[in-house]
Amino acid sequence: MKNKSILAAYYYPGWHPCKVRDSSFPRGWSEWDLVYQCKPRFAGHDQPKIPLWGPEDESNPEAFARKIETARTYGVDAFVFAFYWSRGKRLLEGALNQGLLKAKNQPGFKFALMWANRMPRKVMPVKDLEARVIDPSRLVYTDPEDFVEFVEFVSEKYFVNADYLELNGGKYLSIFDTAFFIRQLGVEKAGQAVKTARERLAAKGLKLHLAAIDPIAEHQPDLKQIGFDSVTHYVFLPDWKGPYLQNFSECTKIRQQSWQNYQPTTGLPYFPSVTPGWDANPRAVDYGKEKPGKYPWSPIIVDNSPTKFQNFLEKALDFAENESDSEEKICFISSWNEWSEGHYLEPDQKHGYAWLEAVKNAKNR
Repeated sequence: MKNKSILAAYYYPGWHPCKVRDSSFPRGWSEWDLVYQCKPRFAGHDQPKIPLWGPEDESNPEAFARKIETARTYGVDAFVFAFYWSRGKRLLEGALNQGLLKAKNQPGFKFALMWANRMPRKVMPVKDLEARVIDPSRLVYTDPEDFVEFVEFVSEKYFVNADYLELNGGKYLSIFDTAFFIRQLGVEKAGQAVKTARERLAAKGLKLHLAAIDPIAEHQPDLKQIGFDSVTHYVFLPDWKGPYLQNFSECTKIRQQSWQNYQPTTGLPYFPSVTPGWDANPRAVDYGKEKPGKYPWSPIIVDNSPTKFQNFLEKALDFAENESDSEEKICFISSWNEWSEGHYLEPDQKHGYAWLEAVKNAKNR
């Protein structure tokens, strides 16, 4: 039976020249350097992960046309782009503006935005063991006026596009670090910001579907009051404080058991997000036998495979279809192309198109 849920893949737009980000790195640098230069760091370590399509420039509409064609062929209905906004400053827009939206075969292919309320890294590969996982300079501070300005900007530029993804009649928009958004504003001001943004959209004849990503337990009872419409995750696979090496099947069982907890605690539909793997070592300097116990060195998911990923995705699609309290259903994959963190669907030299075949098999089973 073919699944009816929308299947969307997160899209990381870090694979094209960006003057602001690239100014922090040596001349000619690109994140592809991290991917290609990563070496195995223990026996059996599956590195490097080399793309079958080579080091593409995703801002090239011809290159992006192949991504769209492939996504359609294998059952991915939409891309959810990380959108970097910090008080009007925007980065890494080329993949969306020059790549997807100028591809000849884009019409009819859906897209949406995830507000990446965290700026890109300025140091890669990471060298300092004592450095914070999230450098303070990357935090994106907002207030009700800024949030409304952000929503108005993306509504005028993207929501009006006929192919912008809607869920239950609302333009889909998610917040990557929901916890930080609520912490800095507080529940009352966050609710005020969302309410005002909705009113501005309504004046244009638009509705909003606002999704909370990875909300912490403290905030979950307040999400509905603030104005969120659903709950989901980005990468929801490893135990971030767990051991250095973690088994894929064991992690997926734990995550599957937790999906049912979010709707009762939030009063909102929960849509699962599944991940084919996790290994951010390309973003980290090799310390040899020393195993730093934090991002980007740890954790690493091992013993994953396209077959096991297919099973995980089937479970997620079943949950979205049968358990989510929502008229329209959606399920997420993180991600389409996070090569430097080891979670991607695009074909690689080891597996070919097997990750995508897994998606197609799961959706059309």
